[in-house]
Amino acid sequence: MDFRAEAPESRTIKDAKRRSLIASGVGNALEWFDWNLYGTFSVYLAANAFDSGDPASGLLATLAVFAVGFVARPIGGLVFGRLSDRLGRRSVMVLTMCLLAGGSVAMAAMPTYDHVGVWASVFLLVVRLVQGLAHGGEAGVSYTYAAELAPPEKRGLWSCMPFVASTIGLMAATASAATLSGLLDPADMTAWGWRVGFAFGGVLGLFALYLRRNSVETDVFMDTTGQEAVAKTPARPMNWRSALRAGVLIVLLSVGTNISFYAWISFAPTNAISGHGMHANAAFTVSLLAQGLIILLLPLLGMASDRFGRKPLVLAQGLLMVVLAFPIANMVSDAPWTLFVALVLGQLVWACVGAIYPAVVAEQVPTRIRATIVGFVVSLSVAIFGGTAPYLNTWLDSLGKSWIFNVYIMALGVVVVVGGLLIRETKGIDLRELDARHEDSPRAEYAGRVS
Repeated sequence: MDFRAEAPESRTIKDAKRRSLIASGVGNALEWFDWNLYGTFSVYLAANAFDSGDPASGLLATLAVFAVGFVARPIGGLVFGRLSDRLGRRSVMVLTMCLLAGGSVAMAAMPTYDHVGVWASVFLLVVRLVQGLAHGGEAGVSYTYAAELAPPEKRGLWSCMPFVASTIGLMAATASAATLSGLLDPADMTAWGWRVGFAFGGVLGLFALYLRRNSVETDVFMDTTGQEAVAKTPARPMNWRSALRAGVLIVLLSVGTNISFYAWISFAPTNAISGHGMHANAAFTVSLLAQGLIILLLPLLGMASDRFGRKPLVLAQGLLMVVLAFPIANMVSDAPWTLFVALVLGQLVWACVGAIYPAVVAEQVPTRIRATIVGFVVSLSVAIFGGTAPYLNTWLDSLGKSWIFNVYIMALGVVVVVGGLLIRETKGIDLRELDARHEDSPRAEYAGRVS
């Protein structure tokens, strides 16, 4: 089939796809607003969910619960990914959105350690596990959805939407922290101010759910694994060799995005406050300004990947991790401008692959198992390399051996370079043509390429 010969999409269909992409993005914003609000408010959660008599132990316990939430993410990615590959992307994204919104409301209503003792810690753990399940499912399915919804020649650009939205969600979390910490004194902030942010997340979740009700299903899913295709084509067994290769490549492509985000972006304000004595309001405000810049950069890098390819950006991220690991870690002091520079550099590293992440991981897997493999492997990778990063960094710093963490980041940069060398260039190729390659089908059947 020559995809260049197909009739162009009508304006109505294109508009429906754009609206669906935006609806998916609003859900991503909530996903990351809620997830990062936990990190941003970790100091306050530690004071409410654990014994306030030992602040350092409480903060480490809060970070440990943050890491435990990542354990549920691969399970959520596998379960919801499998459902998505069987039932469709849209319906599963509605389900995960319900769980995410419910988790935000539960966090806002969390009991405190002073009132219910250890049950407050248990409550926080359970909610975080549920959020982890939903987050794992939401991430894998939404990445798949954005990549499949996009025109082949603009897949890099369209696929930046989940991370543009996630950055907006991160900015909203940071803005909430900056506003609340500026309006309230430290005692009120610790007592109840942090709950306001999670309550806002619940409202945002209802809005995202409303938008997602009218989203369209992707053509690639319907053509390849939709009910009509299933009725006409006998089910084929999974190509485990192809799935394993795709999983390994996704891990190689993911480690840089995982570690750079959680070490240099998400927890940067908390580290500046607790580790360098920076004023909380100044740290949150500086972070908000730095995050605004990355929204402008993500679409540019997405378009660059559509023109020059995915491989150059992947290689650039790996090399920048090696070069910038020590400078970024050592430049932060109690001066807000040092945090701003460190955040800009860290976000640049992250954005090299973050801008095209949904596209580049989706392109490694055939459509009929794409959401399952992407959801599980992406969540497993972020659990191992992302969720543990704040705890590992804090622990090594407490031992006076923070340099080990920087060497660890450099080593992962080398891993990213290896991944960039191993992947095939996939820019502009229709996903159905890539399916033929993954499934070892005759390439001539899908000879069309979109320039």
